[in-house]
Amino acid sequence: MKQLALDIGLAPAPTLEGFFPGPNTAALQHLAQALGHSHASAPVPTYLWGESGSGKTHLLQAVREALREQGASVGWRDAKSRYAPAFDEKWSAVILDDVHLYSTSQQNVAFNWFINAMSPANGVQRWVISAGSVPPADLPLREDLRSRLGWGHVFHLQMPGEAELRAVLRRQAGARGLTLGDDVVDYMLKRFSRDLGSLMALLERLDRHALRTQRALTIPLLKDMLDSE
Repeated sequence: MKQLALDIGLAPAPTLEGFFPGPNTAALQHLAQALGHSHASAPVPTYLWGESGSGKTHLLQAVREALREQGASVGWRDAKSRYAPAFDEKWSAVILDDVHLYSTSQQNVAFNWFINAMSPANGVQRWVISAGSVPPADLPLREDLRSRLGWGHVFHLQMPGEAELRAVLRRQAGARGLTLGDDVVDYMLKRFSRDLGSLMALLERLDRHALRTQRALTIPLLKDMLDSE
């Protein structure tokens, strides 16, 4: 029987500070400024787009966490969401992830949330921040939703280069209290997808395996983890 490790000190919550900006500094600065600004006066929607692994979901989750730390409640929806609550007047923002994958019913919910956020009954507008894999004009969505998501601030997130990937891996490992040697980083980048999301998932699996086996992060440990799965 395998010993189960407690999930203590593993994956840190996404934060804007934990996002390695690289070529995406403008988007990061915009989100940080928007979080520090009162959205009581005509907030403008924000749309992030880029290929898988560019950091879209990390940034949306970081915004959600930051708003929660401010005591605000947030409406969240992604393509995997099954339950769709009615728009809540208590929400301070609406966050829509992976909008390019929305089904017809999900698009209907997103449109309803958008309208209620930007044209609310109580007169207090909310920030709408969304993300997808393609530019707004190319989103396979109903026209009234597609046009609304893209009329505000739009940022194209670029994939990080190798030096940036290495920096991100080391930073995330350090946040978990781990040391990631150059040889392990080399192995990860040569043998696995360079998609940042995939690398973060791999690091989390490796962290869990190291904790369970009480061993340091090494290439033999990584191979052992893969053999045991």
